[in-house]
Amino acid sequence: MSHNTINRLYLIQVGSMPEYQIPIVCYLLQTHDGQNILIDSGLPQMIPEEGSDFENGQDVIEQLALIGLKPDDIHTVISTHYDLDHAGRHAAFTNARYIVQRTHHLDAATNPRFAATRPQWDQPIERIRLIDGDLELLPGLELIETSGHVPGHQSVLVRLPKSGTILLPIDAVPFAAGFTPDQQDDPNNPDAAATRASILKLLDRVQQERIELVIFGHDNEQWAGLKKLPHYYD
Repeated sequence: MSHNTINRLYLIQVGSMPEYQIPIVCYLLQTHDGQNILIDSGLPQMIPEEGSDFENGQDVIEQLALIGLKPDDIHTVISTHYDLDHAGRHAAFTNARYIVQRTHHLDAATNPRFAATRPQWDQPIERIRLIDGDLELLPGLELIETSGHVPGHQSVLVRLPKSGTILLPIDAVPFAAGFTPDQQDDPNNPDAAATRASILKLLDRVQQERIELVIFGHDNEQWAGLKKLPHYYD
């Protein structure tokens, strides 16, 4: 048995942006000792007007039920960030502790971008673990601060017994085409420098650790060829 604690990674598609053929996804990690760790929670049940580009599919709660899990079975929710398509069902997991970058949580408190999901992410502070920068959460599970898409965005690195190391950049690198050191800055991104720095940081990790699988946050072409729940990476 690996010394790492994570033994399964499930990929879950909960919806899409049909106009752009973009999948909306979240992830479930399971540990050797029976913990269930959700990474993001997908779209809300009712999509608000400002999210009209999104389309719900089978939501995360329905899909967890396919593998015998109820919302109360989730021990931890890793919040990569509070955008509508990533934090839409956070409030359903009433037994979970939420883990988010302090920078992001504090920014969200006054940022109108995250107002629509506030009833989901604005949980009692005793249930939220605010972290500062990169963190090994458990053996084989690392959170990597990757600001740019939003302040305090975080990506996730998972080490599995058979599949090896898998990087989940989430929205730091939503598409494979953008995972390059000479990616052109988006003129509409006010944090283009931070975005570039985060891409270079993740590229460096991939090179250093020879990571073979990077699952991009919204890449439809890649997503079509990946194993989705009820199947998993182990």
